[in-house]
Amino acid sequence: MAPMSQNPPDLRPDLAPKPRLADPVRAGQPTIGMVSLGCPKALVDSERILTRLRAEGYGVSGDYSGADAVIVNTCGFLDSAKAESLEAIGEALKENGRVIVTGCLGAEPDYITGAHPKVLAVTGPHQYEQVLDAVHGAVPPDPDPFVDLLPASGVSLTPRHYSYLKISEGCNHKCRFCIIPDMRGRLQSRPVHAVLREAEKLVESGVQELLVISQDTSAYGLDRKYDSHPWHGREVRSHITDLARELGGLGAWVRLHYVYPYPHVRELIPLMAEGLILPYLDIPFQHAHPDVLKRMARPAAGAKTLDEIAAWREICPDIALRSTFIVGYPGETEAEFETLLDWLDEAQLDRVGCFQYENVDGARSNALPDHVAPEVKQERWERFMEKAQAISEAKLAAKVGRRLEVIVDDVDEDGIATCRTKADAPEIDGCLFIDEGAGDLRAGEIVTVEVDEAGEYDLWGRLTESQALRESP
Repeated sequence: MAPMSQNPPDLRPDLAPKPRLADPVRAGQPTIGMVSLGCPKALVDSERILTRLRAEGYGVSGDYSGADAVIVNTCGFLDSAKAESLEAIGEALKENGRVIVTGCLGAEPDYITGAHPKVLAVTGPHQYEQVLDAVHGAVPPDPDPFVDLLPASGVSLTPRHYSYLKISEGCNHKCRFCIIPDMRGRLQSRPVHAVLREAEKLVESGVQELLVISQDTSAYGLDRKYDSHPWHGREVRSHITDLARELGGLGAWVRLHYVYPYPHVRELIPLMAEGLILPYLDIPFQHAHPDVLKRMARPAAGAKTLDEIAAWREICPDIALRSTFIVGYPGETEAEFETLLDWLDEAQLDRVGCFQYENVDGARSNALPDHVAPEVKQERWERFMEKAQAISEAKLAAKVGRRLEVIVDDVDEDGIATCRTKADAPEIDGCLFIDEGAGDLRAGEIVTVEVDEAGEYDLWGRLTESQALRESP
């Protein structure tokens, strides 16, 4: 049985984790397979689609041969991502033959059907009803009302101890290199009480870490004019600060992703210092030179950003900052690139990902003059990553000897535990490994370790004495 294609490991620095499809299927039950590509926001869409289908009595298959049809949730962020999506669709057609396409690339149906005319249907991003209609047409539901129609909890494609929490769709920015607003529309924030209700249910089901995602998390509620809703006897605004404060009271780790460095982001930092939410910000700075940022049409400036970073660290010294950058953007000169390297030296970010610029069909940056040669982009990417790696190595070395809380992601058959600190998001950041005395740990458990070794991106540690005594029989 062929396993389903998933995200290639080197396509994006912000990929979602590989979906975990493990759903027992009864004899004769109609089953659907899911190939989920792209970012965590797309993974949440996949979860919602499968939750609806599961509630209608469909089973979920983890391989092509066990599925009556396959949904491919595509990515269209970069041309290389589009190519990977077309390849995944082709693989699903070859292995199964009955394929429904959705997701960001679904906004270009002619592009898909031109390459794969035999797909059953093409729908755009977050068009759940159209996906369900296509599934009903391809594989009619046939539920056993005593077994199948049990929508008590949603389908999760992540490990049970963490979950993505999507708070909005779309984006109001008009960055020249990005076509996401064209695919997913303008900002549409969910009502705050709906987000909190979902988060509360997730924590009640055993989720230990909530990863807050959107296209622009810090703009949450702007389209709703920050309206208020009743929640547990009080009014709560649809504003990222209010939302973060309420999420922090649920008893789980709360991690913020895709935060633009607006001035009001500073209001979140005291919540981190108080321990309500994790001291972690994922901010897509993209570049540091003002002229490059202007050509990108980015809502930020490098010098002001350094001031903000300094202010955040003054309030919360342990804050971990992750970001992504683009090198080789059209018109980028050697001097502009060196400004970026100098900025990186000053900013001392904890976690960094980097893209080499590439054209995307429909992006306004395609028409900019002075595109950078591929070999120059590659050389700059290597220099950038060398700098980022050295910074990461030094910052991790400074943690040796410290005691840190970590969350356990997995314990293998040899008793080695793969964990994450508060500074590490799943898949995209580093890990902390415990290779002695960890055999009794369980995924989702939060324990205290003492760091005794550091590498370029990962840490190693041992359980503290009190923790080890608790774990011993």
